[in-house]
Amino acid sequence: MALWISWWNAISLLRPAFNRLRTFMWFATCVAGITVRTDSLGVTSIVRALKLHARFYHKLLDTFHSKAVKIDELCALWVRVVLQLFCDPLRINGRLVLVGDGIKVAKRGKKMPAVKLLHQESDSNTKPEYIMGHSLQAVSLLVRASCSVFAVPLAVRIHEGLVWTNRDRRTLLDKMLGLLGIVSIGQPFYFVADAYYAAGKVVCGLLAQDNHLITRVRSNAIAFQPHVQQHPPSRGRPKIYGPKVKLSTLLDDTSAMLHALSPVYGEQDVTISYKVCDLLWRPVGRIVRFVVVAHPSRGQCILMCTDASLDPIEIVRLYGLRFKIEHSFKQAVRLIGAYSYHFWMRDMKPIRRRSGDQYLHREPKDYRDAIKRKINAYHVFIQAGVVAQGLLQYLSATFPGQVWASFGSWLRTIRPGIAPSEFVVATALRHTLPEFLLTSDQTNTLAKFIVDRQDARRMELFRLAG
Repeated sequence: MALWISWWNAISLLRPAFNRLRTFMWFATCVAGITVRTDSLGVTSIVRALKLHARFYHKLLDTFHSKAVKIDELCALWVRVVLQLFCDPLRINGRLVLVGDGIKVAKRGKKMPAVKLLHQESDSNTKPEYIMGHSLQAVSLLVRASCSVFAVPLAVRIHEGLVWTNRDRRTLLDKMLGLLGIVSIGQPFYFVADAYYAAGKVVCGLLAQDNHLITRVRSNAIAFQPHVQQHPPSRGRPKIYGPKVKLSTLLDDTSAMLHALSPVYGEQDVTISYKVCDLLWRPVGRIVRFVVVAHPSRGQCILMCTDASLDPIEIVRLYGLRFKIEHSFKQAVRLIGAYSYHFWMRDMKPIRRRSGDQYLHREPKDYRDAIKRKINAYHVFIQAGVVAQGLLQYLSATFPGQVWASFGSWLRTIRPGIAPSEFVVATALRHTLPEFLLTSDQTNTLAKFIVDRQDARRMELFRLAG
């Protein structure tokens, strides 16, 4: 039961994001249901997990569609709560480390806004090349948890599928910068992303806020040496760029490369070869740091950091931690069900198979408002999943002993010094939920709120479980 008390004390910090207490209590109930449910079949799984009466199914739907939930304000407050809960976020040179990436979620609903044909670039043969679904972008914060690292999700948004005006020329890069603005971390940070975000637009947007980008560049990327003035200057604009350097050629001279133990997470006794060069990158017109790396088993790659003072080994280590957001996506999809929403719009024009963006600039205002309401419901559901996953990671990092004491099952792969996974924490909360509700319903606001709305016909089995 102590885990649920800690869980409640953490989520109650989100109360200022809601104007009404009742709205906050329904949101907390949704997060609790997402945390302990055993399936990801939409809102009905929350009703089953908490043994709620069937008539409250529509109350849960109303919570996700409510105008009282201000998603951007909730997201900004959640970021401040994360920085308050996790006392040991990963810091390099006094800067936090944020990780960003995109995820595509399959959706076949013909009356779901923003569903479009998406292309998946992946080396895995388990993924189809084309799917119908939602394209989202996410931002996470890296935090330490015992001897491991968590990517705590901060915000996720649907960034493709809808065109509100023909004058909107924003790309996914612009929308990622906008998402970082919504997150409003309030402190300088390094933003770690894959090669898609190695663009001048992203670099300039980050540098304007005193932040830096760490990413991988393509194998055919080029840079320039600074021009060295050898003769008296002539008329006209001074020359900036010197000889062109094809970055992949830096790997050819192996004798000039340095050797070090691999700083990549989880690797031991592995030696890598690397070379660092500070060169001018034309998309931003300034010197950035390039690190070419040769790994004995993973191959070669070229990394870039806009902070030319950052140690090259740190650049390799931070980019190696980028996979943590991929693991966070896996947990969100398979365990949390953060993207398992099934909200359809009755009055929507059906989407054709293999169709692209939906253009809404000529639609009536009522139709556009209904689309916005549905997209907001998707975002509220996703943010509830984000909060649920973040609280599981918080309990894992802060109370590992209590988690294992309440786990009540067996795992063959328990490793000392490694924080329990989200699956272990969710199982521990599921086992202690009856005790929390039945012994705290007169003292805890959330326990009383849930118990008063449970189905009396199923409560006897629930009491026996407690």
